[in-house]
Amino acid sequence: MSEEQRNYGMEPEPEGSVTGGPADGPAPRRLRVTQMSSKEENTWSALAHLSVFLNLVTGFLGPVAALVIWLVYKDRSPRVSFHALQSLWYQVAWMVILAVGWTVTGLLTIIIVGFLLFPVMIVLTLVPFVHMGYAAYKVNQGVDYRYPLVADLIEGNRRLGA
Repeated sequence: MSEEQRNYGMEPEPEGSVTGGPADGPAPRRLRVTQMSSKEENTWSALAHLSVFLNLVTGFLGPVAALVIWLVYKDRSPRVSFHALQSLWYQVAWMVILAVGWTVTGLLTIIIVGFLLFPVMIVLTLVPFVHMGYAAYKVNQGVDYRYPLVADLIEGNRRLGA
């Protein structure tokens, strides 16, 4: 798809959509937004995906870092914004999945079945780190990597104006 076709769920503003003028008072001041180079977009998009590794040290700051990247770049680059949101929601989804999985595993240790689930949960715990590391690599190469379901949900919500 060309860049014009894939705008990450963001629609361009129609011409003349700015309000304000002599009847409304002075025109609103606009912040000057500089264009990002493709290399900068690749770097910040990859960093958003790599934010998952903060969870190894802090346990929860990976999604916060992705949120900060999204807040800083949401108006400057639709591409960085999209990848930061993908990273944020993918990490949150995995946190919920792993919390439920480890809770069930812990509860099932009472009847010994849980001990059999420990190897499964250890592998599942590593999945988001490997997957997001791969996504960061692909994004840094200039490929728009999309997580299953998460990317479609983000684009669907943007189109609906949510």
